Amino acid sequence: MMPPPDRPADDDSDDAALFRAAIGDVRRLPDAAPPPAGPKPRPRARMAERDEAQAREEFRHALEDSLLEAGDALSYRRDELPPRVFARLRRGEISAQEELDLHGSDVREAEQLLRAFLHDAREHGLGCVRLIHGKGRSGSGGDYVDSRGVPVLKNLVDRMLRQRADILAFHSAPPAQGGTGAVLVLLAPRRR
Repeated sequence: MMPPPDRPADDDSDDAALFRAAIGDVRRLPDAAPPPAGPKPRPRARMAERDEAQAREEFRHALEDSLLEAGDALSYRRDELPPRVFARLRRGEISAQEELDLHGSDVREAEQLLRAFLHDAREHGLGCVRLIHGKGRSGSGGDYVDSRGVPVLKNLVDRMLRQRADILAFHSAPPAQGGTGAVLVLLAPRRR
């Protein structure tokens, strides 16, 4: 076969006609399907969400119903702690190795300080610590009460300590060690 002779550039229409004649009849391909849509959202368990919200609300109301007053003693003991050890803690016979004074702290700061303090105490192998939360009698120095006259820091400390798995027991300190304005906390030994 011989190569086609050189043609002038304005002969492009002949090339298109030759191409169509060589190919023959063509039919249009169907349009490509659109890309798949993103996955559908997972179904929500609306009843479970409502149940959880209701449980949170009931828990909040239960906490509000059990708020401590200024003179009330904080007291908590896990079942695995022998009663005689708890009695020693209650009498102040177990000495605190460190202490944290929360006076002058607002609720958010007090919560952060308390979490960090308990974490450090546990990391350093301390067995007993004292937390000074105040009695909530004065309006100054962070030892404040809420609109109902309830001591804010005292109730915060009580709630946080009850929720922690590393707390074996706690009780308000004897009068010589701060009375109902402080609490002695017995920490669980650190697992290695």
